[in-house]
Amino acid sequence: MKITVFGAGNGGLTAAYVLAQNGHDVCIYDSPKFPAQIDAVHEKGGITALEEDNGAKMMLPGFAKITLATTDAQKAMEFADTYMMVCPSFAQEIMFSSMLPYIKDGAKVFVIPGNYGGLVLNKMLQHSNKKGTDVTFMDTISLPWATRAVAPGVISIMGVKEFMPMSVFPKSKQTEDMVKFITEIFPTPIEILDNPVVAALENINFGAHPLFTILNMGLLENFDGGFNFYSDCCSTAIAKVEDELDRERLTVGESLHLHLRTELEAMNALYASNSTSIYEFNRASSAHGKIKNSPANSKSRYITEDIPYLFVPFCELAKICGVEVPAAEALITLANFYNDEDYRKTGRTLAKMGFNHWTKQEILEFLEV
Repeated sequence: MKITVFGAGNGGLTAAYVLAQNGHDVCIYDSPKFPAQIDAVHEKGGITALEEDNGAKMMLPGFAKITLATTDAQKAMEFADTYMMVCPSFAQEIMFSSMLPYIKDGAKVFVIPGNYGGLVLNKMLQHSNKKGTDVTFMDTISLPWATRAVAPGVISIMGVKEFMPMSVFPKSKQTEDMVKFITEIFPTPIEILDNPVVAALENINFGAHPLFTILNMGLLENFDGGFNFYSDCCSTAIAKVEDELDRERLTVGESLHLHLRTELEAMNALYASNSTSIYEFNRASSAHGKIKNSPANSKSRYITEDIPYLFVPFCELAKICGVEVPAAEALITLANFYNDEDYRKTGRTLAKMGFNHWTKQEILEFLEV
């Protein structure tokens, strides 16, 4: 199939590489403001995945030919009608703005990771001159890979999830034909979730990323992130807070009548692990323990993305559910102090999803349409 990947960062390069390795005809796009990766892929004719990185064996090594690498949004959109938006949450609306003038009926947009992105982009669509265009949004819970770009056009794939849960929105699009299409095109096995809110609440970065970064900030800053993030930054005390965050998430999910896995269940399933605790998983994960790649400061996306785009909407959902979430609220407050921000105002609020002043029941009914 023909697929355009929007975004040429760690995840976008890896998505384009794996899709091309799987035999698809791939275009990769990024903004003209960030041409370095696109220029490298164009010059080399494709993307290289390393066999070894820092003495550790990587996964899926090789070279994949990319048909088109471009900073021209029109060419990228005309290349295909299936799009994989693989970028930080703060870039999703920017990317979709470049897509909107050229989007047509039947377009399918994967939002990787979702973080409520499908809802926000659908609101943008309905408030544009493309209102009523038939577009389907698929929100994944995270990236399918543990990966990083090590040089222009070169990646290291450290791990691959066993499967990828995702939602299909609007829900009326959750047909057998759509599921078959996704199964054929997506590079890992899939699991269909009820809606984009479930996909965001199932994001496995919710527990570890902001928590480990915020609670280890002194060491991370002073030693320039020279630690293995999961094994070195998780302690028995920090794991207790991670467990409390999970209890808060599950309680909000229960109030919304949503079935959510525990974090431990999700980690074990996604990485074929049999850990008996979150502490054990973090300390022993082979997929995450290959290189030292901890954040070096408070501007890491583990704070600047996960706090405003995961924690802020979570806390707003908790509020309309009447659920207290002190651990999640505390992390937002600390992140605000770290970065001189007010993420509760600048983050992905329910209003930005189109749910301004909606009740819990109104949101649940909308998600069922």
